[in-house]
Amino acid sequence: MSETPLSDPSKVLIVAFEGWNDAGDAASDAADILVEQRDLSALTQVDPEEYFDFQLTRPLVEQGSDGLRYLKWPDVTLFGPDAGDVESPYVLTGQEPSRLWRSFASAMVDHALAYGIEGIVFLGAMLADVPHSRAVRVTATSNDAAIREKYDIEKSTYEGPVGVLTVLSLAAAEVGIPAVHLWAHVPHYVHTAPSPKATLALLERLEAMVGIVSDREELEAEATSWEEGIDALAAEDDDMTAYIDQLEQARDAADAPEASGDAIAQEFEKYLQSRPDRPSSNES
Repeated sequence: MSETPLSDPSKVLIVAFEGWNDAGDAASDAADILVEQRDLSALTQVDPEEYFDFQLTRPLVEQGSDGLRYLKWPDVTLFGPDAGDVESPYVLTGQEPSRLWRSFASAMVDHALAYGIEGIVFLGAMLADVPHSRAVRVTATSNDAAIREKYDIEKSTYEGPVGVLTVLSLAAAEVGIPAVHLWAHVPHYVHTAPSPKATLALLERLEAMVGIVSDREELEAEATSWEEGIDALAAEDDDMTAYIDQLEQARDAADAPEASGDAIAQEFEKYLQSRPDRPSSNES
């Protein structure tokens, strides 16, 4: 099997932030699971005064075990494996910074170079018109030709507003560190709740691409409960049931082996033209 910048897990950086890039907390939860299960150590933490606007990302007050109240400030932390651990990645996670993105990206790239990072995997999650009852779709893109060829993925052609993930990705590319972006598609009608099914899909794709193994038994049980809970809620709402049925039909048509690109486009166009107004309580 050909080597790529993602072939050695110990030289890979996983990046996920809470906020705009993190529908259903799917990406940040995946990063947190890796930090916990791999017993990664905090290597460096950004100064919140420098990269956060506290009117946008407010600190939290918490009650300590000693009965005193403490402030918890927004943060971003770089975690890494112990010396000799050749199976665990580095992980950069926390709240998405709200200011000085160029300076932040430059500082994080400097850390990546210092720790010998050869490739970065950015985890994200987006709200989409997808049914909760089907496998979570994970879109993968890369700016590296070797990675695209090995994993049969595309180069992103997206144009429009971006989050700090893209800013960091382009800064890394300027110094020769290639990246992969993995985006899980989360049903927009359950956007207010965590999505363990999307987190599970990201971790599965991460293992398939990079070989970073995680214990997912508990997460699989949570994903099953999540799906069953939505089924129960939808069963009490005829409009929601009909809407989900349409999403399922569109998804099944797109996934059918005989579906061509034109057929898929036509099916989605027919779905968009015929769908009723979405239930107002589930607007994203």
